[in-house]
Amino acid sequence: MAYSQIRLKILPSVRCLFDKLVQIRVEGLTPHKQVQLRSRLVDDRGQVFKASALYKANETGQVDVCSAPSLGGSYTGVEPMGLFWAMAPEIPHSKLLKKNVLSPTLVDIEAMSAETGELLASETIERGYMTEGMKRIPVQEGRIRGVLFIPPGEGPFPGIVDLYTFGGRLTEPRASLLANKGFVVLALASMGYEDLPKKPKKLDLEYFDEAVTYLRRQPEVKGPGIGIISISHGGGLALSMSSFLSGISATVCINGCNANVAIPLHYKDLIIPPLTLVPKNITFTDSGLLYVFNCLPDPSLENNRASQFPIERASCHFLFAVSEDDHNWNSVFFANQAAATLRSHGKESFQVVTYPKAGHFLEVPYMPNCPSGFHAAVGSEVSFGGEPKAHSEAQLDLWERVQQFFKSHLDNKSRPTC
Repeated sequence: MAYSQIRLKILPSVRCLFDKLVQIRVEGLTPHKQVQLRSRLVDDRGQVFKASALYKANETGQVDVCSAPSLGGSYTGVEPMGLFWAMAPEIPHSKLLKKNVLSPTLVDIEAMSAETGELLASETIERGYMTEGMKRIPVQEGRIRGVLFIPPGEGPFPGIVDLYTFGGRLTEPRASLLANKGFVVLALASMGYEDLPKKPKKLDLEYFDEAVTYLRRQPEVKGPGIGIISISHGGGLALSMSSFLSGISATVCINGCNANVAIPLHYKDLIIPPLTLVPKNITFTDSGLLYVFNCLPDPSLENNRASQFPIERASCHFLFAVSEDDHNWNSVFFANQAAATLRSHGKESFQVVTYPKAGHFLEVPYMPNCPSGFHAAVGSEVSFGGEPKAHSEAQLDLWERVQQFFKSHLDNKSRPTC
């Protein structure tokens, strides 16, 4: 085999946005010979993520992962982006971390001889987050801490607050990629970021009210209302904001809970206590991980109702996205209970979308699933669930739904930026 004639091609370019599909093609192989493709990245914490797949060249000596099936490895079958979503960490229980999005995530792709293990060709793909002309503005406005993303082009644009999960640490990938679609997005921190306390004894809803007011006042943001996208513990914050605050038109709650969890939530003279955990319901998986799925009680029971968010007060539209294989908590139950509350008060401005076999962390397209990891509220590694392929398909579907949801309910008449 003349290795010098072998080419690894990335189409349309080695530089692309993180949520875009790329075509990986190997040319110049011996017809019908097997080749192993490998992917590797190092995240911002220094953790290594890898995937591999075995392919067989066609009669012209070519492998095109968009049409050729993987015969084994991290996935099987025709999976154009399998080398990305099927990545797994070298050190178990690690979640892929991107601290800020000014730099791309670099993914090394290698074509190896399946017989000898020799390197045949390689290429590095730059998976970026910000389209050209986008503004990334760190926010320190009063108490507010976060990062504002403003898309290029003529505004004004619909505004969205992005709330992430428990444990602080601002997360920018989803906010920046959503801003690429024609939204002004404020990635908002709630704890453990810059001068915000790492372990607050309470959370003030006034802080989030300030963030909504700040976003609505930006000249690039068109009103009248803004949207919220949230996940996990952030989902509860989103539901509380929707229940008590004005100026919110559309709320996406991904695998959240319809009651307060972990930290007391204060708003004016009101205190919403967290649900009392049921430690005896915590078990272990076969691999020894904590399984915390059943440790939250039913929010609708009499002694738990003080923790339940009064979402019947909300005037916005809701999109509840839930994973049936979420091991963190019973997202399906909580979303259905929230929907029942709305329905019982004559409100039908909601939809519940359920994803079988998907895990807790429904992220942006092609982000590897995190089936287990450190849980900040528990203080240990826990199971988060999800089968990689089903989880990836759920992320793709949800990403499109989220965009359409916000465009429908935030009156987005501007053309989205690709």
